[in-house]
Formats: sequence, structure tokens, C-alpha cells
Amino acid sequence: MVGGLKGIALYFHIKNEYVNYMIEQKKMHLTSLGCAKNLVDSEMMLGSLELEGYTTVEDPAEAELLLINTCGFIRPAVEEAVDEILRLAEYKEDDPKKKLVVTGCMVQRYGKDLQDELPEVDFFVGIDEEKDIASLVNAWSPGSASLYLEGPSCFLADNKVPRRLATPFFRSYLKVTEGCDNHCTYCMIPKIRGDLRSRTVQDLLVEAQALEQGGVKELCLIAQDLTAYGYDLGTGDNLVALLKQLLAETNIPWLRLLYLYPSSVSVELLELMAEQPRIVPYLDIPFQHVSDSVLQKMGRRYGQQDLEQLVSMIRRIVPNCALRTTMMVGFPGETEEDVQIMLDCLQRWQLDHVGVFPYEAEQGSPAAELQDKIERKVREERYVRVMELQAEISTQRLEQYVGKKELVLVEGISRETDLLLEGRTRYQAPDIDGCVFINDGTASPGDIVTVEITEAHTYDLVGGIIS
Repeated sequence: MVGGLKGIALYFHIKNEYVNYMIEQKKMHLTSLGCAKNLVDSEMMLGSLELEGYTTVEDPAEAELLLINTCGFIRPAVEEAVDEILRLAEYKEDDPKKKLVVTGCMVQRYGKDLQDELPEVDFFVGIDEEKDIASLVNAWSPGSASLYLEGPSCFLADNKVPRRLATPFFRSYLKVTEGCDNHCTYCMIPKIRGDLRSRTVQDLLVEAQALEQGGVKELCLIAQDLTAYGYDLGTGDNLVALLKQLLAETNIPWLRLLYLYPSSVSVELLELMAEQPRIVPYLDIPFQHVSDSVLQKMGRRYGQQDLEQLVSMIRRIVPNCALRTTMMVGFPGETEEDVQIMLDCLQRWQLDHVGVFPYEAEQGSPAAELQDKIERKVREERYVRVMELQAEISTQRLEQYVGKKELVLVEGISRETDLLLEGRTRYQAPDIDGCVFINDGTASPGDIVTVEITEAHTYDLVGGIIS
């Protein structure tokens, strides 16, 4: 469930104004599943619906509109979405007047099949129709058809689309592209989200400036592949050009880069990071694997030696850069030798954050047709081995901060106990990495304070605020 949705609605407009709408309010309950890119879509739907008089409530029983934005990337995400749909459908049994509306990647991927499988849903809305969610909800009546286009999405939002932050006011995501041209064999994103579509630099600047006016201290740039930004525009603009404009035209203290393609990380980008402290020393670069044979079957455009050179280059140019990656185990044809190569590389590279997930064959993807599939039990065993190694590495990496003074963005009261504050260093991304538990000093959410680190655990740090 997205948080921080109570109070006066704030909207981002082309004129960079915040307007309070004193109109009769209807109640909605929103569940946003999946990645941060999906969350931005949810925020746009929130903006549209709140302009029509809806306010968000935590309790589905109080809502007349139950809205679910789904993920359809992998099977577990689809299963999670179905479970959530069925959970919210129970509220309709007590109040049949409630509208249950489902949107997002799962709808775009499976289309009409969902109508037969999930009759509990009043109507489905595809990704391209999400911008019109308010008018669609208002116009809907029993018997109305679901609305979605066949095939991949083709919509590209701009700063004119209303947006209501679902994150705390001091941090936000900026989605710079839609779609992807990489076509990895295991991935359904191009078939769901379509080909690469980049927003213009000027359009992104307008939105970033509006976010800054709203109090954003940390802006996370996101895309399926940040390094591909601008390739389709034909203007010569790229990620480096966008960052230079954001640095020049805003004063947002922290700019964070999430999801870069390994073979496209340039020396120019790293040198800009080294020169500009407002670009936090943190890179999320999904490797997916390190074995040449597996990477080739995945359709990735690099090999182990390329990754070796990349890690070395990053550590040389931005020595304090925290590195996050994801690894997939159990891909068809993966051998024990391939897994050992992965373990050896992780031990050698000492990456700060590693997410691991077992391979799932996605219907419609080229990889689903590959032979030599790995049994689930073996995939899970390999997952455990990689996670156990990375837990040891993570502990060692965090120990380097003990005794140091680090800038920390305060999130608020800790989720663990109300006796502590909680925040993140520049080396920890929101929602996916560990945090800093603050056991001494006072601060407000959104403050950037100096914390002396006194303890390191497997994924988290502990320290006190110093004046």
C-alpha cells in the first residue's frame, strides 16, 4: 500500500503550481505493486483522480473505488497481483456498489484473458489508458467494456500529467523514459511497455523543478535502462546532458541513478559523478549473471571480462561509489561451474548491494523455449548460496563506515521502534537497501544531517547525529 496520501492534495502542473481543490471528496483505496516505475504511474493516476474529488483512505472498507496497479514482469508478481485482487474483491461482497478497477503491466500483458479469469473485477484499464483513469471511472457503469490496447504500450507521459506523490515529500522518482530496446531473452518488458521512448530534457527539467519546489531533497532517476536515455530523440541528448541540466537548473541536493546497462556506462558519466557531489556515489547496474555462456543465452551484450573492466573503472574514477546489482540463478543451461564463477566474482568484486532471484520461465519470452531447464529445488539452493555469500560481503562492506561521519537523509521514526529515527546515507537507495538507525539526536523527516556511525550489521548501520 502506498503511503503518505493523507491531507491536502498536491498536484504538479505545467505552470509548476500547487493548487488546493475544495470539492466534494469521494474515497478511494490504491494498491501499487511492483517497481518504482510503476509507482510513478500510480502517482499520476492519484493526481488525476484527486482532481476529480477523490481522497485516498487506508481502509478498503471505507472506499467506493478500489484501484490496483499491477506488475506483470514475472510470475511471482502476477501471483501477488491476483492475490491482492481477490483480497480486495471480498470488500465488494459486503458492498456491491464498490468499483474494483485493475490497471498496469499485468493487464497490458494478459489483456482479455483476465476478464474470464477474474470476474470479480469491474473493469480493467491498460497502461495507455491510465492517464484517463478519472474519466473512465466516472463514465463506467455495469456492463461497460474494459479498455486496453492490444500489444505493447506506446504512451509517454510529460509534465502536464497531474501527479500526486505517494512517497514522502522529500524524495521522489523521475521517470525519464518508457519502454526498452534491449530485448533480453528472459524479459517481457518490451512486449508490455514497448520500444524506448525518451522524454525531452526540457520536459524533465520542468517536472524536476516542480518537485524541488515541493521540498524534494533526493531525486532518483529511473528507467528500464538509464544509459539509453535520449538515443531515440535524435538531438544528441543523453544521460550526461540531462544530469548537467539538472545540476544547473535545480538545487536538489541528491541525484541518484537507478538501473544502468553494464556495457553502456561511460567514462564521461563517471567523471561527471566524481566532479559533482550532488550526484550521489551510487550506481544500480543489473549484471544478471557473470558467466559468458549464460549471458549470451540471456541476450546481454557483454561478458565477464567486460564486467571486470567496468567494476575496475568505477572504482578507479569514483572510488567511494556504492555498487548495487541483481543476479539471476537457475537460467536454462546454467551449470555448477557457472554458479561458482558468479560466487568467485562476487567475492572478488565486493559489491555493496546484490539482489538475487531464481529464474522464472515467462510465457512468451524466448528463454521459455530454451532446453536444459533447471529444477526449482536446484534454483532455490543456488539462490540461498549466493545470498549467504553476499550477506557476509555486505557485513564487511558496512564495517568500513564505523567511526566515519556520513550525511544521512532522515526518513522519520524508525519502522523497528519509535525510540529511534531512521535514515539513509548516500550509499543506500530508498526501499531496496538497508538504512541507518539513529539512536542519538533529533531531526525532522527530510533533514540531511551528519551522523557518526558506531555500529554495522548485515544490511544496516547505527549512529548518532553530531552537531
